[in-house]
Amino acid sequence: MALIQYLTQIQFEFGAVRLLAAECERVGIRRPLVVTDPGVRAAGVLQKALDALAGLPVAVFDQTPSNPTEAAVREAVALYHAQRCDGLVAVGGGSAIDCAKGIAIAATHEGPLTTYATIEGGSPRISERVAPLIAVPTTSGTGSEVARGAIIIVDDHRKLGFHSWNLMPRAALCDPELTLGLPAGLTAATGMDAIAHCMETFMSAAFNPPADGIALDGLERGWAHIERATRNGQDREARLQLMSASMQGAMAFQKGLGCVHSLSHSLGGVNPRLHHGTLNALFLPAVLRFNAGAESVQRERRLERMAHAMGLGSGTDLPQALREMNARLGLPTGLAALGVGPEVFDAVVRGALADHCHKTNPRLASADDYLEMLESSL
Repeated sequence: MALIQYLTQIQFEFGAVRLLAAECERVGIRRPLVVTDPGVRAAGVLQKALDALAGLPVAVFDQTPSNPTEAAVREAVALYHAQRCDGLVAVGGGSAIDCAKGIAIAATHEGPLTTYATIEGGSPRISERVAPLIAVPTTSGTGSEVARGAIIIVDDHRKLGFHSWNLMPRAALCDPELTLGLPAGLTAATGMDAIAHCMETFMSAAFNPPADGIALDGLERGWAHIERATRNGQDREARLQLMSASMQGAMAFQKGLGCVHSLSHSLGGVNPRLHHGTLNALFLPAVLRFNAGAESVQRERRLERMAHAMGLGSGTDLPQALREMNARLGLPTGLAALGVGPEVFDAVVRGALADHCHKTNPRLASADDYLEMLESSL
């Protein structure tokens, strides 16, 4: 049976951050903990959110790492309880929003975070007791503001997914103005993350026509505007369209992702310094070649339909077009440029096979298949 469920309240406009206090009132948050990171604070974006929350007693946790960890969640939970907070406002990219989702669980549920991980059978244990969350994205990449999941590195160094409809933010304030100052490299990497979401979920074999339509439209918007946004960070139209692509990719990936994310999650656990969006960009060409052999992809002309949305002549053009786009955006051309070599491949393959995205790829990958994808991505 296909589960098709949409979604949460989304405010999408330039200046949407000004609605924060009203949204807190609507969902019943009176003492918010604002979850962010040092970069968002340094860029002045955090202050815009705090200005919008004027009049509320606000605590701030601004030490979210680039890949959120269980240790960071514990530190924030201590602050949440010490300040008698009753809800969360995440201001940042996917890391801050995912960290806030981890806090929402850990502040209200007993036991280590691993207890609630998807691959540990923990999703049903995440109850409606989770702390309410409002998400304000400052990048256009993960779309975590409209997603039911979070990715967190737990204490045993695995990068695990946590999924429950109870984790869906009660509101998403999508304000493209907050992304105008995003550096070119981060714009490119997070933008390719959004494009990867749209492409992977569109290829997934699960039956969800609304997700397919949203993903394909998001891909068209993201592909057409990622270069413009990277070249000129003040291009308001490009920023708006890229944020929409990010939101749409996450609205759609309730359908499932695939091998790109299995590999990225696993390698990100092995080396937490690596950027998730950059890894997705590097793995997309190899996974597209592998997925071309999937019966559902061939039957439903999935590659050709994506190629049409991207203005390409044929589905066979996709891997090369992605490699060329990565180069034009200034992203690394392969894993070797990131200092990743074959010595970690066995560990990455083991992690990919155990990842929650592995089974929703349209073609089930073996250990040898994953190894070939890694080797061709060097």
